[in-house]
Amino acid sequence: MKAFIFAIVIGGCLAAPAQTPAPAEASAHPSPPPVTIPSTGFAGLDKYRASRIAVYTDDYGQLARYRDANAALKPPAAGENRVVFFGDSITDIWHLDESFPAKPYVNRGIGGQTTSQMLVRFRQDVINLQPKAVVILAGTNDIAGNSGPISNEDIEANFTSLAELARTNKIAVIFSSILPVHNYTPESQDFYAQRPMERILALNRWLKDYCSANNLVYLDYFSAVFDDKGMLKRDLADDGLHPNRAGF
Repeated sequence: MKAFIFAIVIGGCLAAPAQTPAPAEASAHPSPPPVTIPSTGFAGLDKYRASRIAVYTDDYGQLARYRDANAALKPPAAGENRVVFFGDSITDIWHLDESFPAKPYVNRGIGGQTTSQMLVRFRQDVINLQPKAVVILAGTNDIAGNSGPISNEDIEANFTSLAELARTNKIAVIFSSILPVHNYTPESQDFYAQRPMERILALNRWLKDYCSANNLVYLDYFSAVFDDKGMLKRDLADDGLHPNRAGF
């Protein structure tokens, strides 16, 4: 009986008509929707952020910028007091060789960067170069939101991480104050509006206190360059943000 039932079941399976395969989807891999960058309220900054999508996804810290230069830089000679100047565009455009002739100073500024990006490249662009000290000038692009909104507390946390990385590697830390901005020229209007003075002042107070509490050097650029309105002196920056030759 069992053999008979088994034969009937097998026979039924063999006799069952083949199922017609379901039609294929029109597109197994539909195109992804276009990337939309949230508006900051500033057309120029929106355009800048949209132009940085490839950077943010492919090389967020922009390690490629100084990779070849770092590889070509020899270790410090005996007794050499190498200093790395580390920061954003204000450092990037600074001709250190003109301001400090014959000094072993290394420029590792990258225009547009925020402290979150700088943390990514700190080992390659600072620690591995074996400097005696690092001069850090950063924060203005964080306030502007170049790589997205960020609170003062998170900027302060990034400053703390940069300092701890340096000190762990026996590198003296010099924190520069964030520079004021002015709105005296047409091209300065957005730069000024994106960087509220109260945030600059609050971060500078924090930096000064942090340096005092941790035996670091606070380099007070701010006090040397502000005018009677608390803004950057008109003759020191044409666009309100980046120092010109007189500013440096």
